[in-house]
Amino acid sequence: MKGHALSSQAAGAGMPPGLAGYAAYLLRRAYVLANRCAPDFDEAAEGAGSARDFQVLDALGEPGAAYSQQDLGDRLGINRTTMVKLIDRFEAAGQVVRTRNPDDRRSYLLALTEEGRAALKAMDPAISAADDKLTAGLSPAERERLGVLLAALLGRTAPPGAASGASGPAAAPAPDLAAPAPDAAVPGPYRRTGALITQAHHLVRHRIEAALADSGLQARHFGALTVLAEGACSQQQLARRLAISEQAVLQVVDDLEHAGHVARDRDPADRRRYALRITDRGHAALRSARAVVEATEAELGTTLGEQGRAELAGLLGTLLATAP
Repeated sequence: MKGHALSSQAAGAGMPPGLAGYAAYLLRRAYVLANRCAPDFDEAAEGAGSARDFQVLDALGEPGAAYSQQDLGDRLGINRTTMVKLIDRFEAAGQVVRTRNPDDRRSYLLALTEEGRAALKAMDPAISAADDKLTAGLSPAERERLGVLLAALLGRTAPPGAASGASGPAAAPAPDLAAPAPDAAVPGPYRRTGALITQAHHLVRHRIEAALADSGLQARHFGALTVLAEGACSQQQLARRLAISEQAVLQVVDDLEHAGHVARDRDPADRRRYALRITDRGHAALRSARAVVEATEAELGTTLGEQGRAELAGLLGTLLATAP
């Protein structure tokens, strides 16, 4: 797979070699890092007061933004129940208004108010400091370039003022993916590195989950099988290699064992614990899933071009390798 040659830097950043070339995996690791760098706001009882709140209002503040609650939740990876509660709180504080969607009278579109813009402005210094921390290992030109590529991946490539319909914002001017970024301070449209990473992560993850739906596997199952195909390991080791909690990896392993893809054997080095081993059935499932994932990843080449795709992986690898 070409993707595995895209980011040798990322492969050296403590990641499983079998996953280090996948943009989806690099984006997930970058998303985890962005959350770790996010400012620790005191969540307000009324109105926006957390890093997640900022992301919601920031998305609504994009030029031409026209999101429904469902669209916005999908874009930011927030479930429907939580999104309803967030918008109710913002609306009560006068920061967001709901209006009927003229193209679908059963749904509402969300719009940011002046109070909402003021809340964004108040949180901006802390968010900007978090982004500076997140991208400390990148030069200003690399940070700008990463933002350009992420924005292109998110589809913000239509001419200025062109609307994309009621389900999303009007797209920004098409970024020149071939042009080098200026060696200067990061300007406005692409400076929200953490927000762009979050949105790109959820976009790519949703595509892969949809592509894998018929296989009975999810992206997290694919990641675990890929790691176990490199060699048996304990549950704790698997959690570390996937950069997820032991509680989360327990559910993944239970799913895979139930499907016959993974077996728990006694660890010969320590009889008190188990070593996880991929089965023949697991290898077959992994081969099928890998073809699906690689086909989905190849779509990134359609959006960014192979050079842009390789550059995105390289920049994400640098971001992760120099993580604070």
